[in-house]
Amino acid sequence: MPLSLKQLKTTAAATLLTLAPISAFAEDWKFAIEEIPGSIMDAYAQEFKSRIEAATDGEVTVTVYPMGTLGTPTETVEQAADGVIHFTNVSIGNLGTIVPESQVFLLPYLLPSDPAAISNILSGSETIYGPLNEDFQKRGLEIMTMYSEGAQVWTTNREIRTPEDFANFKMRVMVSPILLETYKNMGASPTPLPFGEVFGALQLGAVDGQVNPIPTIEEMKFYEVTSHLIWAGEQELVTTVVAGSDWFATLSPERQALVRDTMADMTGFIDGVVTDFNQKRLDIIKEAKPDIGIVVLTEEERDAFRARSGDTAAAYLETAGDRGKALLDALEAELAAN
Repeated sequence: MPLSLKQLKTTAAATLLTLAPISAFAEDWKFAIEEIPGSIMDAYAQEFKSRIEAATDGEVTVTVYPMGTLGTPTETVEQAADGVIHFTNVSIGNLGTIVPESQVFLLPYLLPSDPAAISNILSGSETIYGPLNEDFQKRGLEIMTMYSEGAQVWTTNREIRTPEDFANFKMRVMVSPILLETYKNMGASPTPLPFGEVFGALQLGAVDGQVNPIPTIEEMKFYEVTSHLIWAGEQELVTTVVAGSDWFATLSPERQALVRDTMADMTGFIDGVVTDFNQKRLDIIKEAKPDIGIVVLTEEERDAFRARSGDTAAAYLETAGDRGKALLDALEAELAAN
């Protein structure tokens, strides 16, 4: 029987990984990220690699595979679930077809605006590491940690200040039903595209804008083919590091504790990296393109978009069902208490 495309891709990734150089005396943990070398995710993975290898005196090595090496972000998540790789760091939007419950973090204006408050909820939420992790486990995954790469920023080919400005505007989004609903409700025409195709699509006018944090916008040069940077305050780029549940369960209690403790200790590290990256990369963009339009929506302007968020929440509940409602209620209660 001929193999399916998914099976072929998984087999190809497994073949590539078996060819990777591994010390005869070391256990090698394979860590895929959806971003390029030099990115925030790369900084996270490289720091994890350094800390794990030092803590185990080289008994464990960590090999980092950057964007595209092993396939799309969704494919690396599937590879983790299948035990082909051990860790992958992907943005929540790329989990929409695998763990629909996770899309709660895509709801506009859900998270607070204060970075410290965002970090606290993502790194220590009882809802995330309890009930939501159970949903991940049902798909063969284990949540190791979550963190934000910073505020989502629109890069557009014209100024956007009202939902009406989004008329006939093609906004590139990740493949997530919630993001599709979010930007439809805001007035745009959401257009899902693979990350690697975004620059060309912007350049050719196949899409009119896209949304990502400033470091990604600078790294991928999206500002070169758009005219405005717009802070609407609606979302953070929430990312998660997941491991395969079956593989993680095979680790000794000491190894499991090492992974969890290492990632818990890295919260302050990655928060600092994110702050530094966002400011430095914005400076680079301004220097490279002094005439780029910088727009920060006022609270009144944001309220106009916020008012359209109710239907998005309804779409999430339709996708995630009663389980999604329980998670959303629990998260909102935690946020209200902090």
